Amino acid sequence: MVSRLLILLYALVSYALFTVSFLYALGFVGNYVVPKSIDWSIDVGSSTNLGEAIVVNLLLMSLFAIQHSVMARTGFKRWSARFLPAACERSTYVLLSSLILLLLFWQWRPIPTVIWQTDGFVAWLLTAAHWLGWLITFASTHMIDHFDLFGLRQAFSTLRGAEILGQSFRTPLLYKIVRHPIMLGFLLAFWATPVMTSGHLLFALANTAYILVALQFEERDLIAAFGATYQQYRQRVPMLVPGLFVRRQADDHRSVGESR
Repeated sequence: MVSRLLILLYALVSYALFTVSFLYALGFVGNYVVPKSIDWSIDVGSSTNLGEAIVVNLLLMSLFAIQHSVMARTGFKRWSARFLPAACERSTYVLLSSLILLLLFWQWRPIPTVIWQTDGFVAWLLTAAHWLGWLITFASTHMIDHFDLFGLRQAFSTLRGAEILGQSFRTPLLYKIVRHPIMLGFLLAFWATPVMTSGHLLFALANTAYILVALQFEERDLIAAFGATYQQYRQRVPMLVPGLFVRRQADDHRSVGESR
């Protein structure tokens, strides 16, 4: 029981750090409230030259991308299972991701040169799209299993002495429109801004490139896990952009044939 309680405490601490990093991310990307954001810092003495800022920022984003991708792979999970209880695997992933995000926020070098700036209705529209992106991201985690995604369900199952069950394949709500609504939300939040600076553009470009590459690996893992079911889902539902590259008529025929 003591070990089970420690696993639960570990999961709760990891989730708390995720919550802090997620809330800070809202202020960081949108330039709200926080002492250092994507475009400015309360510490006026922290300015650096352009070359240093680009290198440091790319290294920070690369560190997050490497950790996020490597730890999500099946091979790494099998290797880590030799050292970690199964109930801690997801919490460890969440913990390290959150710590690296907080490091990124702390060490980020703003590059405030303005690329574009809007006002009036367009600015309001972009701001609304920005917040819609964050809403889509957060809501999408609850459409599948928010507490499984962040390691809490596994910890509570262990506390009860219950088996940790794998997730079944489901496509609720937004998952019927795009295969990766969480990433779609991030892209909206990163790109929809009334003021685009050089630093913000670097952040958006680097993270977009990472998302597009990482999704290829994730799709491969999902095919390995769910086989033909996921292959059919890929043919029916686009990856990120709703309504594009969807062969509706062919899918309708295929669905009729499968129902028979």
